[in-house]
Amino acid sequence: MPSTVIADIAYDPETQTLSVWFRPSGRRYDYFEVPRAVYDALRSSPSKGRYFNAHIRDGYEFTQSDRSGPRPRLQPHFSHRS
Repeated sequence: MPSTVIADIAYDPETQTLSVWFRPSGRRYDYFEVPRAVYDALRSSPSKGRYFNAHIRDGYEFTQSDRSGPRPRLQPHFSHRS
């Protein structure tokens, strides 16, 4: 199911970095030391925005990345960009 808040996500299992692109701004935030189980739960959640707010937003260190910069070498698992 498409998310109205989250445009895309990607995860790097080696560094446990979760990248999240938000609508409508297109801004990307990278969250660090996110366990694979949390990423998997976000992916399978029927409401990505609710899961993100409840389990990720305030629970992990993060940085805002330059949205005009290159996409990381992470593998995306859903994308609903039009």
